[in-house]
This record gives sequence, C-alpha cells and structure tokens, in this order.
Amino acid sequence: MPATRQYEVMFIVDPAADDDEVTRITENFKQIITDQGGSVTRAEPLGRRQLAYEIHHKKEGTFVDLELDGSGREITELERRMRVNDRILRYLTVRLDEHRRRADKLKDRRARKAAKRPFAPAPATRREAPELTGEDDYEA
Repeated sequence: MPATRQYEVMFIVDPAADDDEVTRITENFKQIITDQGGSVTRAEPLGRRQLAYEIHHKKEGTFVDLELDGSGREITELERRMRVNDRILRYLTVRLDEHRRRADKLKDRRARKAAKRPFAPAPATRREAPELTGEDDYEA
C-alpha cells in the first residue's frame, strides 16, 4: 500500500449555485475521497469572494477548502470529477506533507543557527542632550 500523504484541495464553485448546492457538491467530493480509501481531515467553506480575474464571464465564486489524507488515487478521481462538473470553475491541489517537511527543516536550521550565535552585546547607552536653561542659551 502506498504511503499516506496530506493534500489540500481548494475549488471555486459557480456563484449561481446556492448554499445548499455548494454543500451537496462538497459532501459528494468527501464521499468520493472516502470511497477511494482516503479521509477528509478538514472541510471548510470559505464563502463567496471576488475573483482576481473573470472565469467563464463570472467575477465571483464560492470557495471551498478540503484537507485530506490519502495515497493519491483519491486525488486522481476527485480531479477527474471536478474537471467534468460544470459548477466547478477552478480547482487546485497541493501536497502539504512536502511543504510542511520543508518548513520544519527550515525552522530547525534557524533554531540551530540561533543556538550557535553568541548573544548580542547590550545596546550602547544614549548620551543625553544638554538641557537648555536660561536666556543665555538663545541668541537674539
């Protein structure tokens, strides 16, 4: 059995679809993932937002974010279904385990560098400016 990987899938639903239809589409996609042997760890509807550019003459769409664990077979089927669904304007799949592993590696490297770095010397004290007192400080 292939190793389990973490994925994030974000898709944009046609703005003509009402909230019930968006929920039904999301539940359908979650069912596809579980049928293929994966598991959905997070499903978050992000709401209706304006698009950066027009897609099929639409200026806004409903964004939905899914985070899942699986072998990759689920992603193949999910993307195939999204491609043929007319209500899905765009979708994007990102493998999270690579990014998280890379971020952890960078964090460890920064921590090691910080541990090697000697403590910075205390900042130098500022000299105070002489106070202006009396009339002789001002020239007329």
